[in-house]
Amino acid sequence: MPALVFESIVIGGGYATGRELVEFFLGLGPRAGLLAMCVTLIVWSMVLAVSFELARVTQSFDYRSFCGQILGRFWFIYDLLYYALLVLVMSVIGAACGSLFRDSFQLPAMAGIATLMGVVAVLVYFGNSLVERALSYWAIVLYALYGSLGLWCLLHYAHPVWSNLQKPIDNSRWVTGGLRYAGYNLAAVPGVLFCIRHLATRRESVIAGLLCGPVAIFPAALLYIALISFYPSITDEPVPSIYILSRIGSRDVALLFQIALFVTLAKTGTGLLHALNERVATACTRAGKTMPSYMRSVMSLAILLFSVFLANRVGIIDLIAHGYGSLTWGFLLAFVLPVMTIGLWKVFVGARFT
Repeated sequence: MPALVFESIVIGGGYATGRELVEFFLGLGPRAGLLAMCVTLIVWSMVLAVSFELARVTQSFDYRSFCGQILGRFWFIYDLLYYALLVLVMSVIGAACGSLFRDSFQLPAMAGIATLMGVVAVLVYFGNSLVERALSYWAIVLYALYGSLGLWCLLHYAHPVWSNLQKPIDNSRWVTGGLRYAGYNLAAVPGVLFCIRHLATRRESVIAGLLCGPVAIFPAALLYIALISFYPSITDEPVPSIYILSRIGSRDVALLFQIALFVTLAKTGTGLLHALNERVATACTRAGKTMPSYMRSVMSLAILLFSVFLANRVGIIDLIAHGYGSLTWGFLLAFVLPVMTIGLWKVFVGARFT
């Protein structure tokens, strides 16, 4: 379950639109991008394995408690980074949903944004149980959908895919590219912590963490193959996924994928907002209060509205190119590095911290 939940959270802000894969991988060159994905897979698996075991040992199932374990009194640094990334990802999701409804369904962009708000409000209202089931089951559906899309592109565009993959690798930026992509996506780890309470042993935690890398990157690799089919012209598309769907030729198949894309974006938004709700709920509990259920929806919708406003002012291409890049190094320094040093140390001497 943790691996599937991680995939569901990562996919919307990480590669559902395709623009993120273009920015971090395809821009390096088709073959170099695949190598960068391997770097991302390794980093995800290692960091998540340590994170899950640290969360289990210390019983830190919300990101405020978890960050207190690795950052001490400086836990608020992650808080600030998470707020910034949350607004950024919700901006990208809102812009993508608006573009999807406008370009694919010939409806006003606000119709897509309003539908997104409705789906998110319902899911976050009902809390952990519904979010767990929704994210896990939908992750399985995504495997079938992205597998079909990748297979279709390989069958119809095998020659351009093979030709593009033959291009030489002329630099070593793929290592940095893989680290950068892994860095900002690892901000989603606290969004998975609520389901770590199901893990009972170190073996379960480590296996669950190691599975996250391949489980989450495989759908990205399938979509990446589809992107290579239309390289280099697709690098200028604001939402490459929609561009690929327009080339399929079958209205019914394209409609199915477009609906799936919308649900995927909504699920990612739900996962990230749910993590924030859990953080606030924990703070309320510590203060001797209970967070009302309706506040989950109210707070989530307020953030979404602000994010949509930001997206309209900046644009999805600039948001991904500049916003993600700026936050990546912050998360590498404030999350990945502490997890793999302080967190790893606490895991090995975990008996003192239970």
